[in-house]
Amino acid sequence: MAEFYCKNCGYKASSVSSLTSHTCSRHPLGPNKGKCELYEGSVKSKYTCKYCGYSASSISSLTSHTCSKHPSGANKGKCSPAM
Repeated sequence: MAEFYCKNCGYKASSVSSLTSHTCSRHPLGPNKGKCELYEGSVKSKYTCKYCGYSASSISSLTSHTCSKHPSGANKGKCSPAM
């Protein structure tokens, strides 16, 4: 069975339609202010932030971390997974 992940919060769904209909707890506009967005990279044992290089074992753990090199300013956003 395929698994699809949100690039913002790490939510896992069995279909893209289920994923993109789910309200995202870490949406860029604010918590629950948008739907989950598809992570288009491959499933990995470690995920790395594309801005600061922080690594975590899941997208959920990575995106809960405050990013020291976020485009909005240091510590003004969450880490985002590199593809």
